[in-house]
Amino acid sequence: MVKADLVNKAARAAGVTKTQAAIAIEALFDSIKDSLLRGERIELRGFGVFEVKAKKTGIGRNPKTGDEMPIPAGKAIRFKPGKEIRIL
Repeated sequence: MVKADLVNKAARAAGVTKTQAAIAIEALFDSIKDSLLRGERIELRGFGVFEVKAKKTGIGRNPKTGDEMPIPAGKAIRFKPGKEIRIL
């Protein structure tokens, strides 16, 4: 499923135009993106939770030369599905 499919489904379900649905979906995605960039946790009941997690520093290897290289600390977005959509 791509964003256009979401827009089509939302437009049909809400009885609005595709343009109005696209604006609403884009606003939702922008809000989620802004919150994650601020490091906030997003909980959507019945769907799941988006969290920003810290990644540790580490040591990696260059596969071509075998030299060790430091891997810097960073952040990653993690999603934990809610009970209603959990498959396994």
